[in-house]
Order: sequence, then C-alpha cells, then structure tokens
Amino acid sequence: MTEKVSGPASYFPSIEKKYGKPIDHWMTQLDAVRDETHMTQVAYLKDTFEMGHGHANAVVHVYRQNNGL
Repeated sequence: MTEKVSGPASYFPSIEKKYGKPIDHWMTQLDAVRDETHMTQVAYLKDTFEMGHGHANAVVHVYRQNNGL
C-alpha cells in the first residue's frame, strides 16, 4: 500500500508538471540563497523563475527542513 503524501510535499507533482523540472532542480536552485530567510527564498523562486507563491513556499519549506534550516 502506498502512503499518501501530505503537507508541502503534496504539491511536488503539480510543481513538476507546471514548471517542467524535477523537484531536485528547484532544491539545487535554492542553494544560491541558502543563508537567506524563508520569505527571501520564496521571493527568489517567484522573482527569478516566476513560480507561484504557494508552490515556492512548499519547495522552500521542504528545502529548509531537509537542510536543517
């Protein structure tokens, strides 16, 4: 039985579909602003890659969690 994904990671399939890149791509992009605040990282994805706020917030949330930030 497959466990249902919940929380911010539940957005990942739609992010990959909409922007045409795997989540790993977006995680790597955030390395450029690793030391910035959560909202600065969200703004980076929105301003640089035209990602929607909800999608950017989900990616940043998981990025920060995975990197102990």
